[in-house]
Amino acid sequence: MERESFLQLLRQHRAIAVIRAPTVEVGLQLANAAEEGGLRLLEITWTSAEPEDLVNKLRHQLPHCTIGVGTALSTADLKAAGAAGAQFCFCPHTDPALIDLAQRMAIPIVPGALTPNEIVTAWQTGAAAVKVFPVGAMGGTSYVRAVGEPLGHIPLVPTGGVTVENAQAMVQAGAIAVGLSTSLFPRPLVAAQNWGAIAQLSADLVHRLSQATTTRE
Repeated sequence: MERESFLQLLRQHRAIAVIRAPTVEVGLQLANAAEEGGLRLLEITWTSAEPEDLVNKLRHQLPHCTIGVGTALSTADLKAAGAAGAQFCFCPHTDPALIDLAQRMAIPIVPGALTPNEIVTAWQTGAAAVKVFPVGAMGGTSYVRAVGEPLGHIPLVPTGGVTVENAQAMVQAGAIAVGLSTSLFPRPLVAAQNWGAIAQLSADLVHRLSQATTTRE
């Protein structure tokens, strides 16, 4: 996938559902609940159980969704993810070797960064967008607005502290999209296998983001 096509998906959908699955079956249920609620960008963390199998199954079961991976830490992770069919990749850090490999594999990569210097470095190294992580520890929406003002040319994707309730404000502050995990998939709901409630949270998120406006794009 070309970088501009990926950025267009981020602008269109605004949210990435970040799935950390203890089993493949739970991962499939979480992905289907998110999809039922209207989410179309699904990220499977590489710390999930059998992530290659989960990515492969979702590529076939949810062909209208875009399936990527997260928490990729090495070139070996990225190669395995690509072989499984991953369509994008998020990392918690910036690694030039990973970015270079992703470009050669035509997989849009979103490396993690936090400070303005780190964000600019990630962008200049070839990132498709930059994951601002962990944004919650830095003030959340106010931090996105603060770094976005001088770095408006860089597409930012805040994660780590984004919730269903503050996601709209993050986009209005300048984020191209947001990544959510715990807020979208609360542990009590996952433990209770309450997939319907998770689908409703996803639908709520989609509705809130449909009301978001931003002046950065």
